[in-house]
Amino acid sequence: MEIITIETPSLGDRSYVVTDGEVAAVVDPQRDIDRVLEVIEERGLNVTHVLETHNHNDYVTGGVELARLTGAAYVISAAEELFFEVLGVEDGDELTVGSLTVRAMHTPGHTPTHMSYVVSDGERTVVFTGGSLLYGSVGRTDLISKAMTEELTRLQHGTAKRLVAELEDDTTVLPTHGFGSFCSSAAADEQTSNVDPKYGVETSTIADQKRANVALTITDTDEFVKTLMDGLDAYPRYYAHMAPRNKVGPGPVDLSPAIEADPTELARRIHAGEWVVDLRSRTAYARDHVTGTVNVEVGNSFITYLAWIVPWGMPVTLIGDTQEEVAEAQRQMVRVGIDRPAAQALGGIDAYGRGLDRGSYRMDTLDTLAKKMADEEHLHVLDVRRHDERSTGGIKGSIHIPIHELERRMDEVPTDGEVWVHCASGYRASIATSLLARAGRTPVLLDDSDTRLSELGFELVATA
Repeated sequence: MEIITIETPSLGDRSYVVTDGEVAAVVDPQRDIDRVLEVIEERGLNVTHVLETHNHNDYVTGGVELARLTGAAYVISAAEELFFEVLGVEDGDELTVGSLTVRAMHTPGHTPTHMSYVVSDGERTVVFTGGSLLYGSVGRTDLISKAMTEELTRLQHGTAKRLVAELEDDTTVLPTHGFGSFCSSAAADEQTSNVDPKYGVETSTIADQKRANVALTITDTDEFVKTLMDGLDAYPRYYAHMAPRNKVGPGPVDLSPAIEADPTELARRIHAGEWVVDLRSRTAYARDHVTGTVNVEVGNSFITYLAWIVPWGMPVTLIGDTQEEVAEAQRQMVRVGIDRPAAQALGGIDAYGRGLDRGSYRMDTLDTLAKKMADEEHLHVLDVRRHDERSTGGIKGSIHIPIHELERRMDEVPTDGEVWVHCASGYRASIATSLLARAGRTPVLLDDSDTRLSELGFELVATA
């Protein structure tokens, strides 16, 4: 048995191809299935099954289209209500993938109908746990509804206990979520995974999880429920649109370049209230940008925050220095159901920004802010971290508005003087700073780490 891991760092997720060398199954494929097809074609594999652990809340599945293209069966819980043909499985059902045996296990908690898949070649056993048992934690339980959260949390605890009770200690655990995904709940303090020397990817075993997974070290269910639910904080609002989209069977994606927008067209879109997103680095954007645009630097955090803050269905135009930069952003967008950019603009700001209003703002560090505050200067400081991050301590006197709440709470941001903006690393602060500039404020971007707040002598106040 060979397992090929396909990483999606921008969502903190993984997909897997599991094969006996000739026949394969694909577990939880992302929307951009060209990455999966490349693996299949390189190895000459025959895909007979697409194994979906659950109806995903953080991305649009590529499983339906992959099954259509390869002729594979689309496998998911028989209890899942979907509007297309599937091979529904129940707890204990077995499938054959070449010489491999696949057993379905009902592992509710992340969702009510969640399935894990135990795959064996007679010597090695692996379990694909989707959003149930993760490395050090479990999948969050509040994505279905607030009313079901406690019930699902209790089920999640039972699921974790069942997995470790029924599977051998040396069983390899391969989750879909938990690699930075907001689908994960709080993690354990102790490392529960290691890098596999053969494949160079992070793996774990049932024995590792027994030792340190919070769902297993906390044996009392009531205590576990309280611990997990107390740790649940905000998750991206685009999640609300993923499961409904997945229920109807998402079709193929179009990754071809969007139409080109000239300066006149950019201006029209900005004035119409559409989102024109500049993908350049925060440094380049701060130095010079088209007024009315928003800076969301392309990278591993790009789609989480873009899809979190842009109103669902709002046209998005992408600005980038290169086609490759825009193509990466476009690929990340289709994964969460933003199927096409409205337009794109390339060639440098002097080309696409010709004749348009331009702006800039200052960048600085926490050192400067600390000195100014020590000199008793009155400054407006805006903290755009999440509530759970702020709870460990925020700068005394600062305003706290998480980045995903900033647009609707813009009236709370002062208009008299500069607003110094910080987050944990500078990434979210750069988005917030561009939003403030678009709203007519005078922002200063603190491109710095919040780990330095204490060492620089800021008076920190913990919040509930």
